[in-house]
Amino acid sequence: MNYYIGMSEKQEIFTLMGGRVRMRRGTYNPTSDAVWLAAFAPTKNIHSVLDVGIGSGGVSLCILANNPSATITGLDTSEQMLASAADNAKLNNHQLELIQADISTWRTNRTFDLVVSNPPYFRGTPAKHNAHHNANLPQWVKRCVARTKPNGYCCIITDALTVADIISVMSASCGDINILPLFGGQDTAERVLIRGRVGAKTGTTLHRGLPMNFEPILRDGLTIAQALSKVSKK
Repeated sequence: MNYYIGMSEKQEIFTLMGGRVRMRRGTYNPTSDAVWLAAFAPTKNIHSVLDVGIGSGGVSLCILANNPSATITGLDTSEQMLASAADNAKLNNHQLELIQADISTWRTNRTFDLVVSNPPYFRGTPAKHNAHHNANLPQWVKRCVARTKPNGYCCIITDALTVADIISVMSASCGDINILPLFGGQDTAERVLIRGRVGAKTGTTLHRGLPMNFEPILRDGLTIAQALSKVSKK
């Protein structure tokens, strides 16, 4: 399910997080995956963020809505996507550091408090916007973890078929792994959120699943920690 939020075909501007983030409609528009990934990202002691495969900036701008003091670096291979991200950042009165590079070959010693990615787990013909397809997913995740500071967090959203690939890579360097499945109209999970902390020794937590159209996240713009806290109190 690609759950588009607050958008009709005739609207130039659509919104995420109940209007807290504004996006200009273009070749590629973020789905609810962007909101979910940002909602799963921690905010405490998070000052520097790397968004790998930033696309048009949906994840980064949702993160900034929850953590406005963060500094975000966005990485993408597509010049068109980087231009779109810059335009959307300006629309929301934010600035992003944008770098045209492939995470698999990016040469840098920089590390970040938080690395987020909605990786190219899909296969097939590349889309018109030239986004990543057919990538080596384990290598992609390994490189994301490598760019995460010790005790920093790496957060991924993926489909259920690739969960094992991601956890196997992440568990080699991360502990405190949190897994949260998201359900659409089927009995099996449609998306899965995975978060690990580099160098941590604590174990894995598997959270109860949530529906992908869960309004406290998509409409009210809560973080998942806030939403789970409300659920646990009921």
